[in-house]
Amino acid sequence: MQNKERTQKIEELQEKLSSSKEKRKKANAETNKWAEKRNKLNEQTKNLRIEIRELRTERDELNGKVRDLKLLREKTTSETHKRISETKNLSQKIKAFAKKRPLTKLQTLQKEIEEIEWEIQTTPLSLEEEKELVDKVRHLETQVGIHKKLGMLHQKMFELQTEVRTMETSNKSIHEKLIQTAQKSQEVHNKMLDKTNKLRELQKEADIMHQKFLEAKIRTKPIQKEITETLNNIKLLRAEIRKKEEEERKEVEEDLKKKIREEAKEKLKRGGKLTWAEFQILEEKEKKTQD
Repeated sequence: MQNKERTQKIEELQEKLSSSKEKRKKANAETNKWAEKRNKLNEQTKNLRIEIRELRTERDELNGKVRDLKLLREKTTSETHKRISETKNLSQKIKAFAKKRPLTKLQTLQKEIEEIEWEIQTTPLSLEEEKELVDKVRHLETQVGIHKKLGMLHQKMFELQTEVRTMETSNKSIHEKLIQTAQKSQEVHNKMLDKTNKLRELQKEADIMHQKFLEAKIRTKPIQKEITETLNNIKLLRAEIRKKEEEERKEVEEDLKKKIREEAKEKLKRGGKLTWAEFQILEEKEKKTQD
């Protein structure tokens, strides 16, 4: 193959190389497109995982509050039932004492006792009369004691009933807060589930994008191989051209040296004087002959 043919072949290969590079450019653009979409989806899934983790933490904290509120409600309910039971028992005692309650009012009894005691202290009495009055005071004091005991029981009943009402109000407040917290927990849980489902969808889509990326990357391999082979062929042809040009140069140079040698020999035969270049060329030939 002549250098002209090689040069023509190189031009054809360069056209082929240009076409292959254009194909590779398009293939790389497609590969980058899928990689960009995949990376964008991966970034979205990363952010979703962070949001889901935060929602799970919030939900767990709310569930912990729900558990605490349930325990508090159970404790308050138990205390309320205990107080209600106490009021029932106290009510029975009040009923029992109410049966013994004197018909005379407490103030009247106390006034009567004061009058008798004043009479004992200020009026001369016989022993029998004094004993009779003292017995009457004792009887009246027993009646006063029943009045006071009933008063204490009623006061205790009032205090217990106040405690029950306070506890029931507190229990109602706890229950309402528990319901609100449980609803909030459910809302957060549902939100977390929605984001988890969205995460699965994004992961599937990202997997598809990655698969397309791999497929596009595979399609670039034969194009790259073709480019490499074309470049190698061009390199080989250029090397052959240089080799051929070097051979031709040496051939021309050798012809020129041959002509100079012949002219130098003729000059010597005529008794002429050689130039340094002519002398070197003749010496070079002698050395090659001796070698």
